[in-house]
Amino acid sequence: MPSLFLWCVLAVALAAAWLLTGALRRYALASSRLLDVPNSRSSHVVPTPRGGGVSFVLSFLAGLPVLIWLGLLTEPAAIALGGAGAAVAMIGFLDDRGHVAVRWRLLVHFGSALWLLVWFGGLPADVFSSSSTAWALAASAVGLFALVWLLNLYNFMDGIDGLAASEAICVAGGGAVLYALTGHAGAVAAPLLLAVSVVGFLLWNFPPARIFMGDAGSSFLGIVLGGLALQAAWQDPSLFWAWVILLGVFVVDATWTLARRLARGERVYLAHRMHAYQHATRRFGGHRPVLLTVIALNAVWLFPMALCVAYGWLPAWAGVPLAYGPLLALAIGCKAGEREA
Repeated sequence: MPSLFLWCVLAVALAAAWLLTGALRRYALASSRLLDVPNSRSSHVVPTPRGGGVSFVLSFLAGLPVLIWLGLLTEPAAIALGGAGAAVAMIGFLDDRGHVAVRWRLLVHFGSALWLLVWFGGLPADVFSSSSTAWALAASAVGLFALVWLLNLYNFMDGIDGLAASEAICVAGGGAVLYALTGHAGAVAAPLLLAVSVVGFLLWNFPPARIFMGDAGSSFLGIVLGGLALQAAWQDPSLFWAWVILLGVFVVDATWTLARRLARGERVYLAHRMHAYQHATRRFGGHRPVLLTVIALNAVWLFPMALCVAYGWLPAWAGVPLAYGPLLALAIGCKAGEREA
């Protein structure tokens, strides 16, 4: 269980994120560059300030040195998570204020993913049941592109009130619980710090949202959650696959939607409203029913499946497809990747 000192750090991080979000909202309302005006591809109808994700970025980054001081996080892990997270948050914030060309964003994304892999020592080959050097190199190459995809899909999935924040809380919080239940309690600090920092922001972002996180926040969450999954791989390969399962809602929706759009030859980097959650929002007439459904899917389906894999009751090769299968059926049923009527 977390120590008293850690609980104090978590409480301060939550309060700091909540206060910073309020301050950022006032700043964004005074700056036309940080006001998200609805357009034909938006899921909101009222001009809303964005950039609020900077609050949990700063809260999380400020907490990393404290975790090192408490002996709850290693310096290489803190440098990996902090460096990659800060880089993508910075380029995301610049994009929130004014357009940044895709090539420059991708350059920072790949650089940040490489930074994570270098500081964590790559993706261990035994996540693919091998220990050879060739497999280790192949695993790290796959990991590089997977991290960049996770970073970008998280940005794509940040389209309705509270969704990206709630998903981060479910994944990071679920990962921390898995650590505690499987005898890796020493690794709970970083995911808990991320989860509570995002809770402070979600208090402002829950539907109806008073501020959006913006690219700075969504990109940061994508790369840091990827880094935490990488950290889990070095704890135990089954824990890595458990984290992959926890990320299932976003991975399945975004990947299937991208595949459908690629098959039609569309320019996939352009904004759209074809994700399953966007179709569902229009069908059910609001953000809250979809958000609560996603939270329920994480709690009653993905977490138990992740726990089965983490405990070794299910092998990863069976657990991941079994967890993802119903999510894919649900995404197809919600018309993920289909154009709006």
